[in-house]
Amino acid sequence: MADYTQMWTDLGLNHDNHNALLDNLGQAYQSIFMTQENRPEGMSYFDFVMSEAHGLRIQELREEQEAGRKIIGSFCVFVPEEIILAAGCTAVGLCAGADFAQEEVEKVLPRNTCSLIKSFFGFKLGKVCPYMEVSDMIVGENTCDGKKKSFEVFKEMVPNFYQMDLPQTKTPMARHMLKQEFKSFVEKLEEMTGKSITVEDLKQGIATVNAKRQALRRLSMLRAADPAPISGLDALLINQIAFLDNPIRFTEKVNAICDELELLIKETKGAKKAKAPRVLISGCPMAIPNWKLPSIIESTGAVIVGEESCIGERGQRNLTDDSADSLEGLMNAIVDRYLKIDCAVFTPNQERVNHIKEMSQQYNADGVIHYGLQFCQPYIMESFSVEKELEKQNISVLRLETDYSQEDMGQLSTRVEAFVEIIK
Repeated sequence: MADYTQMWTDLGLNHDNHNALLDNLGQAYQSIFMTQENRPEGMSYFDFVMSEAHGLRIQELREEQEAGRKIIGSFCVFVPEEIILAAGCTAVGLCAGADFAQEEVEKVLPRNTCSLIKSFFGFKLGKVCPYMEVSDMIVGENTCDGKKKSFEVFKEMVPNFYQMDLPQTKTPMARHMLKQEFKSFVEKLEEMTGKSITVEDLKQGIATVNAKRQALRRLSMLRAADPAPISGLDALLINQIAFLDNPIRFTEKVNAICDELELLIKETKGAKKAKAPRVLISGCPMAIPNWKLPSIIESTGAVIVGEESCIGERGQRNLTDDSADSLEGLMNAIVDRYLKIDCAVFTPNQERVNHIKEMSQQYNADGVIHYGLQFCQPYIMESFSVEKELEKQNISVLRLETDYSQEDMGQLSTRVEAFVEIIK
């Protein structure tokens, strides 16, 4: 990595904290990812992206800013990237997947707050996230109550905060509400950029995001092969990088590695042995660098073949219809696409259970591990009904609840190993 010290200084990062974070991430990445066997050659690009995630990528974003482009940071797949691109802006993901500055966080949030929320607060308070600091606007979405109330505190920490309300049902009234929120978002971006979004702009934004989703979907479907041509860890990493990288370049690289995986499948070569236990992960999103549970699962010899998650198939499975020839028609298509997301905040949410069943069949999963972050009420509450529904279909399920610490590694390993033995 080049010397980016001055850039980090200009962004206001705390050098001691930031260096400590990078050291820990580097060690974790080396031990978790680089020790894997039979990695596809195409993973070298994604390894490079990770090595420069706080360096070259941030430099690129700053160069875009100098050219007049705005950077929009967000925490959720409900924030429509199509609209951000149409406004001539760049979207980056801000969710954090590691504990940081927890003592400082617990001065402003209750201790029993969701780990993901405490994490992005810690990254802000510790001044270690260049994506937050480079963002011209940060969008917070009112999905769960934890985020909604924590944003009341967070908006005092960032001068460029925009809050987006979201429905939690899928009624006609809820659809109307979501459409109004997306229209207000358009107006905010237009005010911020001084640019009016045209039909052509929105069509191009939709095309770019759809191409990225199609590439990720292609990757997902290739994982149905036995042996799986790529590890679950590497596939998760690609999905995580989707929130950080340039979307056009990222799409090209994902399609390139898919070409390689297709050849590996023809040669019956895989990341794991044929007939290895096949696991589907379902539940909370796993933001960088949340690799704890996947590394435990695959250390048993099992292979993760899919993620029913926002950082996974829930975030990329539906395309946006671009056939309309008016802004109103395209906005309707965007609203319809995002209302298909089966997040656990929706009630009722039978679509999510159906999706898990569908994925289990598509990827020939031997069992499902439902992953819940501590104090994430929507997913933990829903895990009981998910387990009940799946067991009716004779699908083995293991419900796990954890956080970002390493303290429960032994307990998790024991439970996962026992589950893998059952599904062999």
